[in-house]
Amino acid sequence: MPDLVELLSGPVAEVAPRLLGAVVRHGEVAVRLTEVEAYDGANDPGSHAFRGATPRNQVMFGPPGHVYVYFTYGMHHCANVVCGPEGSASAVLMRAGEVVEGVETARERRGGAKDRDLARGPARLCVALGLDRTDNGLPLDRPPLTLEPGERAPDVRTGPRVGLRLAPDRPWRFWLPDEPTVSPYRAAVPRSRRSG
Repeated sequence: MPDLVELLSGPVAEVAPRLLGAVVRHGEVAVRLTEVEAYDGANDPGSHAFRGATPRNQVMFGPPGHVYVYFTYGMHHCANVVCGPEGSASAVLMRAGEVVEGVETARERRGGAKDRDLARGPARLCVALGLDRTDNGLPLDRPPLTLEPGERAPDVRTGPRVGLRLAPDRPWRFWLPDEPTVSPYRAAVPRSRRSG
């Protein structure tokens, strides 16, 4: 089984599928990752880091093995694993997973959702794990937040990332087939302009 440094080394499109089956743990809740998306910094118009460093995305430019947590749509948190060489700003969005420990706590946080839906989607995953902006930048190699590599998945599916308007067709969404916790694919909805 690879260690964390080995797991997070290399180009982000190679690192992302390696995270499938890994277990992320925050406090008493642990989630086995079943779906992830790759974002490649300055080489990727879909990445928060495409236009360079900002106070919001600064963690992405740091060393691998930290978590980048951001707030989106004024209501949701999403969490990414920073990977690749320092300065590359590549990261892997944790899209979905199966709660494998702390199920009761995750159910309370998620308001009694079905077990398959506890961490099905990036915002739900953060709620289940209790992750928010206060966790941004935490290392993933010691409590309260850890990432434990899993066995290499024998079968991985790939397709376009969810909901992106820029670089939507890159096949950088990776998931484990036949996993009920994988979120449904949704293409981006074009923005409409108001007339008048």
